[in-house]
Amino acid sequence: MTLLEVNNLKKVYTTRFGGNHVQALSNVTFSVEQGEYVAIMGESGSGKTTLLNTLAALDKPTSGEVLLNGKSLPDLKEKEISAFRRDNLGFVFQDFNLLDTFSLKDNIFLPLVLSGKTYDEMNRRLQPLAAKLGILELLEKYPYEVSGGQKQRAAVCRALITNPQLILADEPTGALDSRATDGLLRIFSEINESGQTILMVTHSIKAASSAKRVLFIKDGEIYHQLYKGSSSTETMFQKISDTLTMIATGGARNE
Repeated sequence: MTLLEVNNLKKVYTTRFGGNHVQALSNVTFSVEQGEYVAIMGESGSGKTTLLNTLAALDKPTSGEVLLNGKSLPDLKEKEISAFRRDNLGFVFQDFNLLDTFSLKDNIFLPLVLSGKTYDEMNRRLQPLAAKLGILELLEKYPYEVSGGQKQRAAVCRALITNPQLILADEPTGALDSRATDGLLRIFSEINESGQTILMVTHSIKAASSAKRVLFIKDGEIYHQLYKGSSSTETMFQKISDTLTMIATGGARNE
């Protein structure tokens, strides 16, 4: 079943006083099936961040449509956007976005508090997730008391606790060392295997190699894609590396 549909998406920014127009996205079309794990890659300035912000309903496209389970994101009214985002999307960011004045538990509970859930329900959801993510013993600690990898696992827990339709991850391994990166990618693979749909923007070939499909964006367009299939992670790593080299050197597109 198709969960996310992106059709003919365009985004044009107008500079101050309307002097110049910058086209960040140009006719972007793709879909994501329920249960997929998709990575998006591209050089800086290729349109990745604009695309992610549009999918997160943080920015509206100039034209085109974004449908999440049939619901049009660009058509959401301002008063609906926050609740829709909170109820349907989970976010994992490079810089964790945890509040230092809140314990890890309170950071994780925050979207449920905003949704009006009871403490009993919040705690019932938290316990199995925290155990699975290996942070059960850390819940009363504050972000400044734990490692980067532990912060990111808390952020993943916060993203999952609302039972979102889609996880959007923005450079989730960017602030992690190699060991914490391996741990996070293992967690992403495990939660994907349990049925969670993940869309991840990354510069990391290693991170992208863990996905089941990689979309490459260039000059605001989907340029190429790779399916992992039965390929090993090592083989996928090499294919991604070769594709990025082709894009950087202006090689011919492989369909």
